[in-house]
Amino acid sequence: MSERNYRTFDQVEEEYYQNHPDEIDGYLTTCFEEYAQDGCTPALLASLRMVARIKGVSATADAAGLSRKGLQKALSEQGNPKFESVNAIMKAMGYCLTPQRMEQEQHHRGQV
Repeated sequence: MSERNYRTFDQVEEEYYQNHPDEIDGYLTTCFEEYAQDGCTPALLASLRMVARIKGVSATADAAGLSRKGLQKALSEQGNPKFESVNAIMKAMGYCLTPQRMEQEQHHRGQV
């Protein structure tokens, strides 16, 4: 009997965005919207890590002015990157950090 190799959801998701790079913009927008709501840094870093892999870790690191290891550390599950690093990584991937007004209801509930 042959052994089955199963892929993780993360692997399937990454393959999908590799095959549909035009959908990365919407994906990142959603990731940042969710981060604004729940403040889950590890989830945001995992999303940025996946996009960096799709765009090429070495190329992203070079463009961000980081070493490959430095980029991987910044976007790791235990990562705590400086704001400047996140901005440089986003810029290296072709994006910028742009403020977006929150819904009034969310703002008044203290979910800033």
